[in-house]
Amino acid sequence: MNYISTRGGGDCLSAAGAIKQGIAHDGGLFMPEILPDLDSQDIAELCEISYPERAAYILSRFLTDYSWEELLEDCASAYSPERFVGGAAPIHKLSDNIFSLELWHGPTSAFKDMALQIMPKLLSRALKMTNETRLAYILVATSGDTGKAALEGYRDVPGVKIMVFYPVDGVSRVQKLQMATQTGDNVAVCAIRGNFDDAQNGVKEIFGDVEFGKQLEDRGVFLSSANSINWGRLVPQIVYYVSAYCDLINSGEIYAGEKINVTVPTGNFGNIFAAFLAKQMGLPINRLVCASNRNNILTDFLETGTYDRNREFYTTMSPSMDILISSNLERLLYTLGGSKLTTRLMKQLSTDGKYTIPADLKQAIDAHFTGLYCDEANTALEIKRTFCDDGYLVDTHTAVGLNCAKQYIEHNHDGLKMLVASTASPYKFASDVYKSITGSQPADELSALNELSELTKTEIPYPLSGIDKRAIRFDKVIDKVDMREALISTL
Repeated sequence: MNYISTRGGGDCLSAAGAIKQGIAHDGGLFMPEILPDLDSQDIAELCEISYPERAAYILSRFLTDYSWEELLEDCASAYSPERFVGGAAPIHKLSDNIFSLELWHGPTSAFKDMALQIMPKLLSRALKMTNETRLAYILVATSGDTGKAALEGYRDVPGVKIMVFYPVDGVSRVQKLQMATQTGDNVAVCAIRGNFDDAQNGVKEIFGDVEFGKQLEDRGVFLSSANSINWGRLVPQIVYYVSAYCDLINSGEIYAGEKINVTVPTGNFGNIFAAFLAKQMGLPINRLVCASNRNNILTDFLETGTYDRNREFYTTMSPSMDILISSNLERLLYTLGGSKLTTRLMKQLSTDGKYTIPADLKQAIDAHFTGLYCDEANTALEIKRTFCDDGYLVDTHTAVGLNCAKQYIEHNHDGLKMLVASTASPYKFASDVYKSITGSQPADELSALNELSELTKTEIPYPLSGIDKRAIRFDKVIDKVDMREALISTL
């Protein structure tokens, strides 16, 4: 299976080539030329096997230049019980029709682990398969969770270095400490003055800087990405939607072939696009509910057909969704609208900061997606209500998802089960979760971990326990214009 650019440029690469390169030369994102099918027999067989085996099977349908044995070995290692305590993607039943898909049992307590534990293994094999001798330098912009998950995934991987940029005031204290204390000889972390979009745009500009690329080439270095713009990051996310459907069948909650709805709290559109791809392959999904926080640019887009980032940016209690440039939306535009239209819309976004899609594309998107949002007050209320009424502790992002799922159910009486992606441990945002339940502000974010544990009689996840005792390695803060210099200084 070959991979081509969403903008129709000349790149046509193998899976290994696309994962290694990260982004197409024309600035587009890689997509498979065709989507593999997933039929009822496939789903029945997947119901009988473990998560690592399910992952290897789905990946094998997309990464056709990797052998089955390689994928099975890598998935068994990536999704082992030691790395995912409590299981890779277990389901918690909240009510007769709402189910929480817990994606945060990995080594950094966020859903990004689901892709970033396997992705470094895929890249390592890609480097060997393409006879690559240069150093692969992974650049990451993060709104919180991706950075730590990427650092942990790529830590001490041979032939690879990684640098993470994050907005200095745009991540939680726990997220900041997770990155600042990261171990490994091939890792670096730098804070940016600005918001996540500044960091993400800075990384994109570096990727598009031909002259800077030549400077790196002279040093035997090439750039790649661990953000969801890289296909190797996106494709493992398809797996957990398929796996969740199998688990719902196995637990007797649905029958084989029964349609479900899926709600995903998202800012960059990657996680929900993975669910869309699962639907396009044949997984029986009815509606995809795109859940946003106060930065509801995706809600407005899905409602009106106009994407307009010329708006106020809000810092919220769900910072991983504080995004105004949703990179993976480009993949949806390409899938349903083609490369010519996608190229034109992306140019408009670059020059005008907005675009409006044609009516036929709007209709095509409407057939799959519903956009809803949840403000700060209702996010806090959802956390409290879910804990007090259901005895279930959720983080701020999952609360946004649950609120939007309930909004959808209230207005659409289709009788279908709703799967809600739970994207982070509540302890990653302990201060806001504690305040939402009690109405009281903890002394600080670190003491909030213990206070939340005592209040709810739940355990602090191992990856976050004692985080304040670890040595700070990275505390540099720079302007966006100095990102290239920061990168060069690590070589």
